[in-house]
Amino acid sequence: MTMISSADPDFRICRIDFDTLVEIQLDAERQGFSARWTSVSALRGQVEDDSVFLQSLMREEREGSVRAYRCLAIFSASNSEDAGGVATVDLDPMRFTSLERLDRDSDVRKALYRLFSMASGGISTMSKR
Repeated sequence: MTMISSADPDFRICRIDFDTLVEIQLDAERQGFSARWTSVSALRGQVEDDSVFLQSLMREEREGSVRAYRCLAIFSASNSEDAGGVATVDLDPMRFTSLERLDRDSDVRKALYRLFSMASGGISTMSKR
C-alpha cells in the first residue's frame, strides 16, 4: 500500500451517510478487502446512524491499477452520547471517485487533514491549568 499525502491527487475528504457506509461494508465483504468491520451487524453495533467522514490514507495497487483505497473513517460511536471513533475501511475505486468531496479549498483541506491527524493519534478532553 502506498501512502496518500495531502498534495496527492487521490487525497480527499468526504462526508457520507450511514447507509453509504453500510454499502461500503458490503462491497468490502464481497471483494475480500481487509480493512472493514467483521459484519454489517458489527458496524451497526459500533457506528451511530449519522454522518461519517472519510479521508483517503493509502491506495493498494495491483498490476498497475488501484485495487482499493484505504480511508480513515471518523464516526459517532453508537454506545456513547458524545464520543466518536476512528477506523480504517477499504473502498472500491469506483465508489471512492463517486463520493462528494469536502476538501476543494486548500485551506479547508489543510484544516481537515490536521483534524484527521489528531483524531487518529487520539484526542482527549483535557482540564485547563
